[in-house]
Formats: sequence, structure tokens, C-alpha cells
Amino acid sequence: MAGFLCASLAAILIGIAGWSGLRAAAMPDRGLNTADLDKTCKPCEDFYKYSNGGWLASHPIPAAFSSYGHFNSLSDKNQDVLHEILEAAAKNPGAPGSVGQKIGDFYGSCMDTEKIEAAGISPIQPDLDRIAKIADAAGLQAEIARLHAQGNAVLFGFNGGPDEKDSMQVIGLASQGGLGLPDRDYYTKDDAKSVKLREQYAAHVGKMFELAGDSADAAAAESKAVMNIETQLAQASVTRVQRRDPEANYHKMTAADLASMTPDFSWQKFFTGLGFANVAVVDVGQPKFFQAVDGMLGSVSLGDWKAYLRWHVLHTAAPSLSDKFVQEDFAFFGRTMTGAQEMQPRWKRCTQTTDRMLGEALGQEYVAKVFPPAAKARATVMVHNLIAALRADIETLDWMGPETRKQALYKLDHMGIKIGYPDKWRDYSGFRVARASYAENVRRGREFGVRYSLSAIGKPTDRSRWGMTPPTVNASYNSTRNEITFPAGILQPPFFDPNSDDALNYGGMGSVIGHEMTHGFDDQGAKFDADGNLKNWWSPEDLKNFQARAECVAKQFDGYVVVDDLHENGHLVLGESIADLGGLTIAHAALERAIAGKPQPLIDGLTPDQRFFIAWARIWGANERPEYMRLHVATDPHADGKWRAIGAPSNMPVFAKAFSCSATDPMVRPEDSRCRIW
Repeated sequence: MAGFLCASLAAILIGIAGWSGLRAAAMPDRGLNTADLDKTCKPCEDFYKYSNGGWLASHPIPAAFSSYGHFNSLSDKNQDVLHEILEAAAKNPGAPGSVGQKIGDFYGSCMDTEKIEAAGISPIQPDLDRIAKIADAAGLQAEIARLHAQGNAVLFGFNGGPDEKDSMQVIGLASQGGLGLPDRDYYTKDDAKSVKLREQYAAHVGKMFELAGDSADAAAAESKAVMNIETQLAQASVTRVQRRDPEANYHKMTAADLASMTPDFSWQKFFTGLGFANVAVVDVGQPKFFQAVDGMLGSVSLGDWKAYLRWHVLHTAAPSLSDKFVQEDFAFFGRTMTGAQEMQPRWKRCTQTTDRMLGEALGQEYVAKVFPPAAKARATVMVHNLIAALRADIETLDWMGPETRKQALYKLDHMGIKIGYPDKWRDYSGFRVARASYAENVRRGREFGVRYSLSAIGKPTDRSRWGMTPPTVNASYNSTRNEITFPAGILQPPFFDPNSDDALNYGGMGSVIGHEMTHGFDDQGAKFDADGNLKNWWSPEDLKNFQARAECVAKQFDGYVVVDDLHENGHLVLGESIADLGGLTIAHAALERAIAGKPQPLIDGLTPDQRFFIAWARIWGANERPEYMRLHVATDPHADGKWRAIGAPSNMPVFAKAFSCSATDPMVRPEDSRCRIW
């Protein structure tokens, strides 16, 4: 997809006075502001620039952001609503234990910088003192369990979740982890950028130890110990692509199996330390990783382990401590890692943390303000229209045989739907919130979250639980529950507008809905049945056909260059890219059903099909810093927004027809390399 010929609208606008006024004068008409387009660019050459060029030129990245696009813009609007709610609650918290008291006091404690500065490092001093007193292996393991119970997942991850092969039962889930950097590749790659970043990370770790009161020499030695341990953990970890294979990461074990896997690490003492001694069965994602950890418990010195634990206490708590810790934490994880130039305002950070810790309490107030029943009703109709379109598509797929088709339709018919907000709100009565200490509120919030997850182990799966808060600008498909979720936060313009035309709504929110639905049939979701169990329901021939078509998508995205010479990892982004192609295809079919037999006049000179595809491309529009783009490619299973906007439409003949593209245009993939699944 190289060689786009579009002129840069940003360059054209340099020196033109009054651009902001010109843009303001071009008022949106039914949900689409044509000033956001770049009409100097032909849609058949670079559809991303055509659909977003004007918006990108007029929305430079704010200093506090590493990227800025429509997702960020909508999140900002949602945060403005939450901010208003929280400010009011902080001034008038309400009765003790009420929703208003909890959100008001949590937010109020976060905004009380005078009290936070006075506390300094004292909120975590007991943890640091306890670590310093560890005298032997038993004490080390007890502290590992204690930190996990506090929501600080040192060494590895552990939580509760559905058994992937018996999805109606919740079991323990153990997975590789324990790193400070975002991914194992940051420790294992030897290119110049990776080496430099590791040096910067080590310097940051040392600086944090110095802020905690250690001498420069002691901090340097501790940083070296942390890097040694985390590098060993990284070397024992599998890659993100390898973790995408659910069969390869499923190892259900009993207590005896766990003891055999790690003879030096006592799982029973770990469970007891968590406060859940009766955990009987655990799915261990990566047994070789845990075997390596078990060996490290004997080979790494106790002093080095203490440094590692101290670092993770500091790292986890830093955003809730005094300003010197906050600033140093941002200096590396914000400025160095993502390119952001400054921190977001404190009220935004406090709003975000309140949403993370008390999301369904805060969400009740949010929904009351911005998501009326009529909006939920129209979104529900759209979801069912998308389901009908996907059903019709599955019924006519020429590469799927009758038995597989029967199972696919059964899975679709049994797909759960969550729209807007939970039917039953989460109970926060076990989470004590007080105005006295922000750091203590955060600690208790993490502990509450751990108990919430682990308390489900050994019980039937509660399919009413939500994994996202109502104000979240996101959507999801859960393979073990076979359900799709669309929070109220994303059911807002420009994704969804009850007052807009069908073309924009189906191209925006409709494609998101279709995306999540077809996740049930992507390269991962296709391995789970209608009940959410990891079980093959494909005939050998159909599976072969599907895998060949999926490989076409992986190859397509392998060819896209994100920044410098860094390509997309086609197999890392495969599931999301399959869902993009399927979601957009199904959304367009649903649009055709919605407008069939109705007059469709041009709006702003654009046909419904053209507005549909523009709506798709604009939700991915974003300006991005190079640091963020490199981080995104290394860690995110979603492709960069530019290639998401371009990738799916370039495979669709209906797109070429909508914009009268020729077979040789860059936005039209040749017939022999065109990817088609749904």
C-alpha cells in the first residue's frame, strides 16, 4: 500500500490565517463536518487522509497526549461529564456508604495535594519496612502473596476467571508477568533503540530508589538487581503472538500438579496468604515460565529479591504518592515511553482513577446524564440488525460446509448482548473510602478488586458481570462468555448519534458492533463454542479454508509500515484485523437492509455508501507521536489506526464501487491478493 499521492493538507494550510474560524463556520450537517475531510486527496489513493485530513490538521496532539484522535476526543467529553459529577459529589458527598460518599471522597482525596505532599512516602513505608525484614525463602514467599493480595502482581499474574474448557465454572488463572516494561521483547531485543530504552529504564528505577531515600550507589546496585530479575523473567516468557493460541496456553492443574511444577514455591501458602486457601484448580498459562521462576527462587540472592519487591511497591504506588514520585514516574513511562510532553491536569488523572476504582458507582451517575432509554433502544435495534446481517452472511458463505455452518449459526444465536450499563450494579459496600488518604484509598481499591476477582473461584460463572465501566470508550467480545459488550461511553457521537442518518451510524457504531460480533469467529474466537468452551467445532476442510483466508489478512498487515522501518506484526494484529474486515462487511450489509426501499438523497454531495465508509475511517483518525507508535506496534493487538481505516475497505469491491475506483488504484487490492472471509 505504498506510494500514496495525496498532498498534505497540513502543508497547504501553513500560513493561511483564520483557519480556526473557517473550520467553525463549516458547521456539521447531520453528524459529518465536511471540513474534517481532505478533498485534495483522492479517496481511491489514500482513504485515511481523505476522510481525516482536515480533522488531523486542526487537531494537533496536545502536550499531555502521546496520540490524539476521535477516541481521545470522545473520552475527553465523557471526562468532562464525570468531572462535573465528581466535583459536585466531593462538595456534598452524601450519607456514609452511599455512592455519592464513595465517589466524592475518593475524588476529593485525590485532589487534596497538600495532604498528599505532607504524607510523602509514608503510605508505603510499612511495605518497604516489611520487605527489608525478610529473612528467608519462607518470608519472601509470604511477601509475594501479601503484595498480590494488595493488587501488586509481582513475579506473575493470578486472578479468577471462567475455565476455558468448562466455561460455566470459575477457576484460578495463573500467567506469566512480573515485568516493569510493557513486554518481554523490551528485554530481549538487541537493536539500538531497545538497548537505549533499557538503559533509560534502569536509570529510572535507580532514581526512584534514590527518591525513596537510598544512596546513589545503593540505588544503582538495586536497579541492576531489578534488571537482572526482570530480564530472566522476560527470557522465560513467551511472545504476545504465542499467547494468542488458547490451546497452547491452557494447562489445568490440581494442587498436586502445581506442587510438582514448582517444588520450591508453595502454591498452598500463596493461596492462604491471599485469603483464599480453598483454591483447588488452576489454569497455568505458561508452565515453563513458572518452572523458571521456581528455579530463580533458589538462584537469585535474597537481597536482590528484596530490591525487586521494593521496586514494584514503588512503581505501583508512584501515581498516588507525593509530586516527586509522580513526576519521575511520568518522566519515564509518559515522556520516554509514549512521547507525551506533560502530564494531564490533576482533575483528569483523579477522574480516571475514580472511574477505574469505582466505575459502576460513578457510572450510575454518568448514565443518568448522557444515555437515555431512547438511545439504548436504538442501539439495541442496531445490534439485532447486525446479528441478522451476520446470520444471512453465514448462511450463504461459499467456503463453509453445512455442519460447520450449523454450529456457527448456533453460536451466533446464543451470543450474549450487553448494551450501555449493567442490569445489576456492582456492590461497593466492601470498599471503604475515606477523605483522609488518597494512597490508602487506592490501596483499598486494589485490594477490593483482587477480592472481587478471587471470590468467584469455585463458583458458577456470573455472566451478568461487566468487564468495563459505563463511561468507557471501548467495546468487547468475551470468548469464554460468548458475549458482546458496548458501554454507554462509546454509544456517543461520532460513533453513534440517535439523531444522525443510518449511513453514519452503521459506518461508525455499526462497524464496531460487527467487529465485536465477528470476534466470535476470528482466529481465536473460532476456537470457542457457543457456550464459551475451548472446543473445535469446525470440519477439517472448513478449518483449512478459514486459516488460509486468515493468513491472507496477516500477510496484508505485515506489509504496512507504521513508523521508520517498523512494520505491523500481521499475526499479532490478526484477530482484530479479521474482526475489522468482518465487522465492516456485516455493517454494510445491515445498512443496506436498514435503508432498503427508502429514498436516499445525497447529503453534502455524498451517497449513503460514501458516508458509511467515511464514518468508518474517521473513527480511526489520530495524530500520533513516534514513541507511541513504536510502543503500539510492540504491544497492541490492534493495528495502527491508519491501517485499520485502509485495510478492510481495500478488500471490499463495494468500497471501490462507492468511490468509482479503478482496479489499479492503491485503495483497491488486486483480485489475487484480496482477502475475504465474511
